Amino acid sequence: MDNYEFIDEVSNSVYAQDYSSKGKIDGVQIIDINRFVTDEGDFSEIIRLNENGELLAVPGFKLAQINRTRIFPNSVKAWHVHKRQDEIWYTSPYNQLFVGLWDVRKGSPTENTTMRISLGGGKSQLLYIPQGVAHGNANFSNTQTELFYFVTQQFNLQEPDELRIHWDAKGKDFWIPERD
Repeated sequence: MDNYEFIDEVSNSVYAQDYSSKGKIDGVQIIDINRFVTDEGDFSEIIRLNENGELLAVPGFKLAQINRTRIFPNSVKAWHVHKRQDEIWYTSPYNQLFVGLWDVRKGSPTENTTMRISLGGGKSQLLYIPQGVAHGNANFSNTQTELFYFVTQQFNLQEPDELRIHWDAKGKDFWIPERD
């Protein structure tokens, strides 16, 4: 049934969606979490540590602190980067959070590469963010979202390892969801 033409109103704007894999940043990992759904609810094991206190899913990641933040509806919380700290982010599958990543490590194989990821939204995943990768998030929903993040360094108020980059340094459009 390919033997037809589209009406004039849409013929010049019809296109095929791009389903190819987007660029990835060196060292960033998305780790699927098993989610067990039962008649009474569900269960997910978020983090498992080995006998040395390192995450099994990310060898060498030694947990130093666990944090929680709340992101208000329709807000952008970006950009920041750490020189000494690795992070793992988690949001519940019942929330959804848009995450932006930007490799600002000079000389990295993926220098200046960006990634846009959706966390939650029905999936149970961890996002590993290595030091030197700038990160931020946006909440496009009408409800608040909670983000839990697991870090390799304890926060030090006298020497904070949290450096800021202006939220629109990659352009204001970076934080707008793509539409087709």
